[in-house]
Amino acid sequence: MKNYKAIDSMKSLDIFINSLNDVDYTVLKKELKSSKENTINLLSLDIHLQSFNSILQNASIKKDLSNLSLFAKKLKWKNNLDNILNKNPFEAIILTDINRTILWVNDGFSTMTGFSKKEAINNKPSFLQGRTTSSETKERIRKKLQLNQNFKEVIINHRKDNTTYKCELHIFPLLSATTTHFLALERRIA
Repeated sequence: MKNYKAIDSMKSLDIFINSLNDVDYTVLKKELKSSKENTINLLSLDIHLQSFNSILQNASIKKDLSNLSLFAKKLKWKNNLDNILNKNPFEAIILTDINRTILWVNDGFSTMTGFSKKEAINNKPSFLQGRTTSSETKERIRKKLQLNQNFKEVIINHRKDNTTYKCELHIFPLLSATTTHFLALERRIA
């Protein structure tokens, strides 16, 4: 049998051991020791990755909720932000004041649009619109905002690199005594 001095540093030990004949395995078995490190079975890696993506998504939602909760506490919103974020799919979040000036965006906003947080803050969400954005859609959104009710709409937006994407907006008026801000949950649908 060959000398396997670095056996404890092998990453795919289970595959290696399965390839040995009975004689080599018997010799090697004496040198095997349990590891105190956590390991992941290679055959379950795809299942682990699915779980890991879910964990990352939940952590991102918690981070967004934590940031929005600071605004909510200061402004005394009556909305249940936890419910809004956990029951509605989104990639990006935009928080605006009543005049629709952007006050805060989440990390997903930059990923989806290519614009940094710094570029978005103090702008109006309309900076994402361009030549292919329907004027009828823009007018429907304006009218729905005036009703101070939750609504969904689909609009063509433009990324920083000028490529377009279909964006589903889910807008929530944020209330204390009256509507003080708007929260937009956005996601690409095409």
